[in-house]
Amino acid sequence: MARFLIVEARFYDHLNDMLVDGARSALEAAGHEVEVLTVPGALEIPGAIAMASDSGQFDAFVAIGVVIRGETYHFEIVAGESARGIMALTMDGVAIGNGIITVENEEQALARADKTRKDKGGEAAKAAIALLDLRKKFG
Repeated sequence: MARFLIVEARFYDHLNDMLVDGARSALEAAGHEVEVLTVPGALEIPGAIAMASDSGQFDAFVAIGVVIRGETYHFEIVAGESARGIMALTMDGVAIGNGIITVENEEQALARADKTRKDKGGEAAKAAIALLDLRKKFG
């Protein structure tokens, strides 16, 4: 059993609820402990994971968020920089499953967030479990 922290950017409540539910279900089904931490937006997720990782309280992390394209360039910044931050932490050995979905519209987000459809929250949790297993294997 390991301790996982789901870090969610709570912006679209109904979509986040589905993603967190998928992640929580996958982690609990695998016998792990789960806590959830909420941050303002996707750009804050990597920083929160870095702080939590430094605390030593958690073994692995799941990043959850929804970024829907709008009328400005902000979408590209949020999508790219949140992914870059998560990748940098992963390259430093932090086990993170990236469940930040970046989509064109709410219909696409619903399809990806729903546990009975694409279940991206559950997929991110399974990725975090796989990375934690690799970290244990390689020390």
